[in-house]
Amino acid sequence: MSTPASVARHPIHPMLVGVPIGLWVFSVAADLIAYFGWGRAVWKDVAFYAIGGGIVGALLAAVPGFIDYLSITDTRARKVGFFHMIANLTAVGIFAASFWLRWSGTVGFLPAGVSLAGLVALALAGWLGGELVFVHSMGVKPPRSAPRSGSERRIA
Repeated sequence: MSTPASVARHPIHPMLVGVPIGLWVFSVAADLIAYFGWGRAVWKDVAFYAIGGGIVGALLAAVPGFIDYLSITDTRARKVGFFHMIANLTAVGIFAASFWLRWSGTVGFLPAGVSLAGLVALALAGWLGGELVFVHSMGVKPPRSAPRSGSERRIA
């Protein structure tokens, strides 16, 4: 099933989701570096800005994702798409809470722990996104089948 939010027949949503995923995973890595004392205190700032960038990237990726969601006609795929959207919005909300905790000066492991919970929601959202692509063929155009002629040999 093709998607309406695409460029040159390539869906936009999967192109954009790598930004928030990468930034949020990196923010947790930066938190762990700071927490275990493997680096200077600047790693807390790195995590803060990575979370902020991830939130912006997620909101940008949500626009074509929502356009794609509105185009789903299959009932089962639409249900999976709905839960994918909810899991992603939950992840954004959790990371926004972590961002706010850091902004307000909360110390200790709480902001990093909240970010870890955000990664769990993000993993669930990613699994559901994979379900949309690999099970329901969302954003995947089936390959053209070439007509078989009698002169072709099957090798394997």
